[in-house]
Amino acid sequence: MTLQELQELQRSDVLACIGQYEDHDPADFAMRFHDRPDLPVRAVAEQIVCRRKVSGKLPFFSGKDLLFTPRALEQASGEAAALWKAGLMQGERLLDLTGGLGSDSFFLSRRFDEVLYCERDELLAALADWNFAALGAENISIHCRDGIELLAELPDNSLDWIYVDPDRRSNGRRVAGLSSASPDVVAHHDLLLRKAPRLCIKASPALETTGLQQLLPSLHKVVVLSVEGECREILLLCDRASLSSGLEVEVRAVCLSGAREWALCSRQSEAPVRSVAPLPGKFLIEPDPAIIKSRLTALAAERYGLQFVNSSVDYLTADHCAEELPGRRFSIEAVLPYKPSSLKSFFRNNDISAASIQRRDFPHSPDILRRKFRLAESPERFLFFTRSSSGSFVCLVCRRVG
Repeated sequence: MTLQELQELQRSDVLACIGQYEDHDPADFAMRFHDRPDLPVRAVAEQIVCRRKVSGKLPFFSGKDLLFTPRALEQASGEAAALWKAGLMQGERLLDLTGGLGSDSFFLSRRFDEVLYCERDELLAALADWNFAALGAENISIHCRDGIELLAELPDNSLDWIYVDPDRRSNGRRVAGLSSASPDVVAHHDLLLRKAPRLCIKASPALETTGLQQLLPSLHKVVVLSVEGECREILLLCDRASLSSGLEVEVRAVCLSGAREWALCSRQSEAPVRSVAPLPGKFLIEPDPAIIKSRLTALAAERYGLQFVNSSVDYLTADHCAEELPGRRFSIEAVLPYKPSSLKSFFRNNDISAASIQRRDFPHSPDILRRKFRLAESPERFLFFTRSSSGSFVCLVCRRVG
């Protein structure tokens, strides 16, 4: 989308056209109206694509005359994550340092008297301005400029919170490290804490969560957030008061599923010792990715009476299926040593010609295993290739429970 296309999309007749055809195939729309010079056909087709994605990702934004770009929509927080995240922050004045599409700014505007939305991309800032007006968010001001430059000009202690979602693309590639993203929150840590006592950084789900306090001395809490079983965000909460507290960082896993919220927290030094089962029980449990990422699997196992299949992977087992623990559950039908000839005979004798292949701490990839045993893909059976408690390679033949 260009700024000129944005202006054309804002016309009432074009908005009506988008609404009329938003349930149609965008390619068919483009072919049907390709000879209409009065319509920005390409841009309208793009909006049709975006509206379909919005209905699932940001349902509150659906059914309104809002405008999007595909990339900004892809990078925006989903509604469940944005709403939960907004609940962490409250006050008079917040700066969203990297505004983007503006979904976070909008939900945060319900928690603050004033929100400063900052975005250096002129098109995104213009889009956000249009969308905020359409949503009636009158307490958000638009600042189209570099966020760090704006921050440097603000008086110290003029903000209650700063929220920043650094751009994690470098030379067209995704990066996970804090210092590789823009802005570099590690380099600007002291500046950020001079302007606001509290800071929330949205980091990549691939970020390594250990050792972060050495990079961000004010860090006091790490939240790993999953939505419907998928790790969506890592939130780094910094507080000026933590600079002198000497406390270890708290790590929290939060799992959202529908209206249910499940959470578990601990400090990393408090993690219990992994209890390994001599033999797998009746069930295999793979915890939610947020639990695994936050390194809280051992604590979850202790809470729900589970043991590890082996000491190096996050597969849990027991004779009960621990229904309250977020994650995937499987009934174990067989535990077999990894001997290819014996496995082939077992699969043949038990009519296993297709399965979903999972592996942790195992030398062969799922693709290699699939070719070796000539297995098609199927959700009916699951084969887990890993190590036993003694360290030998095994295959757990399972079926999904629930």
